[in-house]
Amino acid sequence: MNQGLRLLRCTPGQALAGALLAFSAMAAAAQQEPDGAAQLVRIGQHFADEAVLQVQDAGTGLRLQVQVGQLDSRLRLAACARVEPYLPAGTRLWGRSRIGLRCLQGRVAWNVFLPVTVKALGPAWVLQNSVSAGQVLQAEDAIEAEVDWAEEASPIQANARAWIGQVATRPLAAGQALRQNMLRPAPLFAAGTQVKVMLGGGGFLVTSSGKAMAAAGQGQTVRVRLDNGRMLSGVVDPEGAVQVQ
Repeated sequence: MNQGLRLLRCTPGQALAGALLAFSAMAAAAQQEPDGAAQLVRIGQHFADEAVLQVQDAGTGLRLQVQVGQLDSRLRLAACARVEPYLPAGTRLWGRSRIGLRCLQGRVAWNVFLPVTVKALGPAWVLQNSVSAGQVLQAEDAIEAEVDWAEEASPIQANARAWIGQVATRPLAAGQALRQNMLRPAPLFAAGTQVKVMLGGGGFLVTSSGKAMAAAGQGQTVRVRLDNGRMLSGVVDPEGAVQVQ
């Protein structure tokens, strides 16, 4: 069972996926040995660790850790001469994930899933105190600390310029790492405000005005009622004008 793994230089995702799938291909043999489940975990951890080294060498800036779970102890897999490892549709090797193993050449066809947890540890901004919904974040509200970027699906706000001056979308607790879904731009105008509306396309630009139907900040979409009663939707630019394409 002591077989080497040759990893080609490739993208971080390919390196990690390749190593995880490579150790999975050995699962069938491990199932036939004494204490096969434990063997599977040891093999999986070894190859996952090798993949992590390749990913970190590729310059991701994150320190990756991989934890390989176990197959359901109630499973009794039939002998299989050829096992095909695969990534289930929509699977991403980030956070809690899984890989599939299916028997292609055996007396009984089977298909099982092996859980995998990928942690991506790196610097991020963490709240020092609790924050209420609607509060505008200031530089002193967060400090840099190492967190698991893969713990949640929403991307980390790693750049201070991306969150200072933003508004909390919900109550946040001290110790939480700032992520994109926790924040929104501070409003540049309130509902009912008269705003400039710029309609462009096909080489022309028409400027008008109208009443904003909701508060909105830079980059957000807002509906505006023009002075003639027509309703339009557009994106707020840095100056507070509504750009309609």
